[in-house]
Amino acid sequence: MNHPAPPTIDPPAVQRLERLPLDHSPWLHEEVARRMAERLQWIKLQPEAWLDWSPTWGGLEAHERLRERYPKARAHVHEPVAARAAEARRRHEPAWWQPARWGGRATTVGLPEDGSVQMVWSNMALHATDQPQGLIGQWHRALAVDGFLMFSCLGPDTLQELRAVYADAGWPVPGHVFTDMHDWGDMLVEAGFAEPVMDMERVVLTFESPERLLQELRELGRNLHPARFQACRGRGWHAALLQSLRSHEALTRPSPGSLSLTFEIIYGHAFKPVPRIPLGPQSAVSLQEMKAVLRHGKKNLPPV
Repeated sequence: MNHPAPPTIDPPAVQRLERLPLDHSPWLHEEVARRMAERLQWIKLQPEAWLDWSPTWGGLEAHERLRERYPKARAHVHEPVAARAAEARRRHEPAWWQPARWGGRATTVGLPEDGSVQMVWSNMALHATDQPQGLIGQWHRALAVDGFLMFSCLGPDTLQELRAVYADAGWPVPGHVFTDMHDWGDMLVEAGFAEPVMDMERVVLTFESPERLLQELRELGRNLHPARFQACRGRGWHAALLQSLRSHEALTRPSPGSLSLTFEIIYGHAFKPVPRIPLGPQSAVSLQEMKAVLRHGKKNLPPV
């Protein structure tokens, strides 16, 4: 089911971003994944199987650390883009003759069966999709009852210095509007998750030059806003951009001698509860939901 795209995200721009070739994961994504993994110490459930959603974008090093953390668990990798899925098979799936395949603990590339994993891990993907509610729904379907979701994404204070530069220059916005963590919590509940816990932190990166700053931004994504400048920029505009970045107070004031950019990082986790069966003259219940209710007793059946 397709939901309306967020008003400041252009779906064709998302598709172009997804097709960009990647030979490594962005540094910031790996760092955020490392910090998110520290939160796993508070979760007692040890998954028998888990799903890593787009680790090429979210963190290849983080994926390997998770495999080390859960050495007995079956790992699933899903890359939504076909080209990255082919690369993921080369990178993650062992050859037929390797012992990892014989033990039943090899990494599998592709979506697992619905309700078959106890953890879904998604790092830095949710803010860059034009179908966030649909994506959350996919995570919910993949999880088994009592399984949990761990995710991170960018929040609304991200790139506030760059937005000030563009606003003062009279240029179109440099990026789409990032969703607040409270709104993400509401979407999780709407999708059927329970006990969502959200928190955030601000990470300030400093750069020695505007060229290095722009290089980092290119690795982290693209401008997905429908009102972005649609044509090619000239050398004169590029020179003006570099000068604005080099001299604008919003970037230079926090750390004189370097340029500063803020990234708001949102972390969230939630559990998939036993489904409650609605009561009505006619109630349609999936076989998976009925099995879950029967496994967890009658407490989730409606009163008669």
